[in-house]
Amino acid sequence: MAGFRLIASSAARAAGFDVPDPRNGPAPYRQAGLRLFFDLTAVIRSSVGRAFVPRVFDVMEARSAAVLRGLFDDPRFTVTNRSPWRVLKHVGPVAAKARVPESLLRALIRPEAALRRADGIGEQLRAALVVPANATPAERLNHAERVLGGELFRIVPGVLPLPALGFALLAVAGKLAGRSPESGALQAVLRGLPNNVTTEMDLALWQLATDIRTEPAAVAVFEESSPPELARRYRAGELPAVVQSGLAGFLARYGHRAVAEIDLGLPRWSEDSGHILGVLANYLKLDDPALAPDRQFAKAAREADAQIERLVARAGEKGGPMGRLRARLVRGALKRTRMFAGLRELPKYHLVEGLAFVRQQLSAVGAELAAAGRITDADDIFFLDFAEAHRGLAGAALHGIVAERRESYDAELGRRRIPRVLLSDGTEPEALQPRGGTAAEAAAGLLSGTPASSGTATAKARVILDPQGAQLEPGEILVAPSTDPGWTPLFLTAGGLVMEMGGPNSHGAVVAREYGIPAVVGVPDATVAISTGEVITVDGGAGTVTPAKG
Repeated sequence: MAGFRLIASSAARAAGFDVPDPRNGPAPYRQAGLRLFFDLTAVIRSSVGRAFVPRVFDVMEARSAAVLRGLFDDPRFTVTNRSPWRVLKHVGPVAAKARVPESLLRALIRPEAALRRADGIGEQLRAALVVPANATPAERLNHAERVLGGELFRIVPGVLPLPALGFALLAVAGKLAGRSPESGALQAVLRGLPNNVTTEMDLALWQLATDIRTEPAAVAVFEESSPPELARRYRAGELPAVVQSGLAGFLARYGHRAVAEIDLGLPRWSEDSGHILGVLANYLKLDDPALAPDRQFAKAAREADAQIERLVARAGEKGGPMGRLRARLVRGALKRTRMFAGLRELPKYHLVEGLAFVRQQLSAVGAELAAAGRITDADDIFFLDFAEAHRGLAGAALHGIVAERRESYDAELGRRRIPRVLLSDGTEPEALQPRGGTAAEAAAGLLSGTPASSGTATAKARVILDPQGAQLEPGEILVAPSTDPGWTPLFLTAGGLVMEMGGPNSHGAVVAREYGIPAVVGVPDATVAISTGEVITVDGGAGTVTPAKG
């Protein structure tokens, strides 16, 4: 929470807001139930905010968009600001400092140069993630604060305009070709995208599994050992060479990632490889060559290229100079969509690189505090904020604060329903809104959500609340509260995806489309309504989940 207060303060300062104390976060920042919330009162009292923010949620977190729109008629949130000036005053400086107009123009005229510039942003970040080996604990703590409060936010406006442009050009191409943005014809263009660091990671892990498969003795080790035992043997250097060296190479590039990786308190894969070794064990069970993820990804890319040709032909079907011009525009737009849409994953990838570095510094400080008796265990530092950690280095004992927060944290981990929107009196608007669907659909067990990846799949469901150590048999439909890149290695063998959260451009939806996995997101209480082993049908085009007819 302390880390995100600093990041949010950095964003607010860049937008020209006054932030008296970055450690406290900007004015809209709130905490409830050890979770981060932002006060959107000013947003829904603004005509510009009402027009723009719910549309962003439509593609990222569709259920939250519906909840916000449901508040528009509440007299407590009457529009009081109809001028766009206040928004422009804060967005303009960020866009200017990040040279967003220049980036967009470069992406249109010289797309390859735009990609190279995006790569350079990661290099600049890594140059800032260096601390002397002999740095004192106080210096490490200060450096961590500087990274959180000064280095990480600038990644977002530096990279995000490119994927935003890619999706905008997809809509433009659809209009020229007579296709709506929601149509399957356009969604197909987003399959098998290049330049996506998350799918590159997944396919690298699959390649490691392929290498392991060539050595029966290595496969036998996975059949005989649990993931924790495999992790212990990896740390001891006891695994077969193909596993030992292959995993070391994978972690050298992706070891900063983790499940729930935006939480500084959770270990990275480089610290605990058990989850990755469990995923490898699952990959080794996939024995149908046609279902191999690398083949599926390549097939998806070919289908996307073929779909582009169909859209180009449709745009130019009337012939003549205007027809040829439309066809050229559609081809150019969709080429850039393919190049840039996959970069949607890149800002978070770099953000998590920075968070992993910060965690490393905090762990070193925690070890110092534990050795001095100020806290019990080194990991206790993650239950302190920066000011408290500095007090610990100055000699203060912090056991009581840690114990109190650990108790609250353990209690909150058991909370199953997390409100997307809360009013200041504690009311949860979504709980008061009527559920959609007809009585007949409810009786038939039909669940509705947001279409995310077209296609249908009928198979056994596997409800997974925590991917650590989870087993997903090839072809099963993954049912989860939400996903982040730490989950996506499971996608490679999934037959379908159902999520309680998300929208068409949320992480799970994007990756599902790339692998051609039918997906429905934003399904309320899916992990409760669906049971592991239940045979269900996922229709990713209609946005429905139904019990299979037996």
